[in-house]
Amino acid sequence: MIFTDETAAPSNGSRAAYDLIVVSNRLPVDKVTHADGTVEWRTSPGGLVTALEPVMQQADGAWVGWAGVADDTSEPFEQDDISIVPVTLTADDIENYYEGFSNDTLWPLYHDVIAPPTYHREWWESYVRVNQRFAEKAASVAAQGGTVWVQDYQLQLVPKMLREMRPDLTIGFFNHIPFPAYGIFSQLPWRQQIIEGLLGADLIGFQRAADAGNFTRAVRRLLSYTTRGSAIDVPLEVAPDDEPEVVGSPRVSTAKNGVLVRTVNARHFPISIDTQSFENLARRPDIQARAREIREGLGNPKVVMLGVDRLDYTKGIGHRLKAFGELLADGAVTVEDVTLVQVASPSRERVAAYQQLRDEVELTVGRINGDYSTISHTAISYLHQGYPREEMVALYLASDVMLVTALRDGMNLVAKEYVASRFDNDGVLVLSEFAGAADELKTALLVNPHDIDGLKEALLEAIAMKKGERTKRMRALRKRVLDYDVARWSSAFLSTLLDPTGVPSYVTTKWGASDR
Repeated sequence: MIFTDETAAPSNGSRAAYDLIVVSNRLPVDKVTHADGTVEWRTSPGGLVTALEPVMQQADGAWVGWAGVADDTSEPFEQDDISIVPVTLTADDIENYYEGFSNDTLWPLYHDVIAPPTYHREWWESYVRVNQRFAEKAASVAAQGGTVWVQDYQLQLVPKMLREMRPDLTIGFFNHIPFPAYGIFSQLPWRQQIIEGLLGADLIGFQRAADAGNFTRAVRRLLSYTTRGSAIDVPLEVAPDDEPEVVGSPRVSTAKNGVLVRTVNARHFPISIDTQSFENLARRPDIQARAREIREGLGNPKVVMLGVDRLDYTKGIGHRLKAFGELLADGAVTVEDVTLVQVASPSRERVAAYQQLRDEVELTVGRINGDYSTISHTAISYLHQGYPREEMVALYLASDVMLVTALRDGMNLVAKEYVASRFDNDGVLVLSEFAGAADELKTALLVNPHDIDGLKEALLEAIAMKKGERTKRMRALRKRVLDYDVARWSSAFLSTLLDPTGVPSYVTTKWGASDR
């Protein structure tokens, strides 16, 4: 195999050679610069970090990603026994690759064009350049025969780029957001390049079976490749001298027409959360006391309803507010009895669609509160800020009804966080059927958020639900969430990715091969 100087495979004895590489847009650490100029790196909270940290520590792993700061040129370093390998993004990269193509083209397109995507050629060119930079960085630090796991929609070209530079690598990709139906995806001017980029991976993971199906249909429509269930036959062009080695690969075979093909699998692996950490927090007396304080601060209503979202147009916040406002207008509920707490954490505030959304949401909240709040009771407690996990768990415990009304969502982990926190087997989850979590959390009250009358009926059902019914539903929800946590998700993906060559020691699972 031939490597360029920039992407040469490091020797196994080198500190720069890692057996497992995770590549994501953001690093699992945040750079904090203090007033005196000193720099501190803090581990970011999040399920992906929690899931992969023990695996990477055991595997001599490295994490490749952007530090979240423009023009940062930090050198690789160690954090919590994981090697951190930063990728530099300029201010132009952030504007065009990240805010532009990733979040103003791909994000709305992949979420069923709830907002119209914007197509700019200069954004696409930036996306290609930045993906190349990530691929080169990963290739430069991966050990011979190593494994690279690429994360999410910002880096869909990296698998093919990596395979061209380092055909010795085993490459996985996981898409954390939905993958749209072909009629929507086909709008993208660079649709074929995206599909070819993803097919550089050996295993492509999606949140839902429907997403994997959408991808394989796009492959058939655009490239006319043969698909067999989750398996895709990708034709290979191999030089005669390389053919014996390539044919020896467990993923390469000869098709009926005599053409060598590499088998790529596209399957669903629904992501989860670190369930035990949420339950442990919920059992702490101080957090239970904080939950009681929250209810008292709200005026001790009979029912507290809660929404927790990034302020994003995919989350259905406006539909939720409209349904609640109509219930107040109908007299079906009163502010003395029912309060809605809406946490809307800031998101992509430099993107115009998000600025407009914030104005619309805050105008709606103001109108509902102006019409229905009293001096002692507020209809909607609106909080445009993020909170630490401890405060969120207290909110989950304080809330009788959790509202997840996403118009389109890859998974929605807030729904699972609420369930994991309710060790008391109480509370009602109202869940959009368009969130990936609906495939698993079937005893939630499933709703179509576009059907405002149906959403109102579900809210009234949740408010009036008897204790026995709440307990029955929550027990079933908790069984699923506790059985399939984020560690099980990562283990299932990695063991499936590496199965043809044998699962290495750093992939440990108590669930066994049958789980795959």
